[in-house]
Amino acid sequence: MRIERGDWTLCLRPDLGASMTSLTWRGRDVLRPAPENLDSPLAASSFPLAPYANRIDGGAFAFEGRAVRLPATPGFAPHALHGVGWRARWNVLRVHGGRVDLVLAAEAGAEWPWAWTASHRLALTEDGLEMSLSLANEDAAPMPAGLGLHPYFAVDPATRLRLSAPKVWLTDAREIPERLADAADLIDWSEAVAVAEAPFVDHAYAEWDGRAALLHDGWRVDMTASPNARWAQVYAPRGEGFVCVEPVTHRPDAHNAPAGEESGLTVLAPGGVLTLTARITASET
Repeated sequence: MRIERGDWTLCLRPDLGASMTSLTWRGRDVLRPAPENLDSPLAASSFPLAPYANRIDGGAFAFEGRAVRLPATPGFAPHALHGVGWRARWNVLRVHGGRVDLVLAAEAGAEWPWAWTASHRLALTEDGLEMSLSLANEDAAPMPAGLGLHPYFAVDPATRLRLSAPKVWLTDAREIPERLADAADLIDWSEAVAVAEAPFVDHAYAEWDGRAALLHDGWRVDMTASPNARWAQVYAPRGEGFVCVEPVTHRPDAHNAPAGEESGLTVLAPGGVLTLTARITASET
């Protein structure tokens, strides 16, 4: 599926986890382009995360006295990763102008023992891409809930990332958050760091202000997210030509956070809805 508006072009695979396969502005890659033979969202340009984001340790947690055990995500055992939506076929509700509305309805099952519906809107404007992701609890019982977006921003050797978040979750050997530290203990992106010069990063930054910028030679890409995206998961592998800056509503393994911690996990009553929004724009510099 291809959508165009002004200087922007978006290509999308609703059948493959609602994955974007490209996002360009004036012919430039804003997100890394997916290969033509794309068979996994992990090689896509972006995909939505629902009904939770990132890892759940061992796929196990307790909620309101209920023991939950999720199957391990292939390739990420023993953990469950990124929810259900990114590995499902989404239905197209409507396409109008520069907008597409997608929906995914899921019954309670092994991958998530509550019934839920997710709605995903992608809208191109003259200024950029507006994204909205909502999660509704269709179950008769309260449900823990979380959302995220997983964009792979294209970078070149000179690209710098600017992101303001004072804290970062350092992880153990299993990539599960272990302790909250100052951002500078890993890498502080607030002064705009060259992605190519950064160490390997796959960590959740806390108290994020909801803004990130990719500063290229002669142009820039900006992303803003709704206030409930107080965490940004940054994935910056060395030499891969991309950096992920993922707006998420909770930290990784929030389902196992100690009582009293502000992990971001939302409890949705039956019929309750959680929504995350984000916007990507670009400009010449």
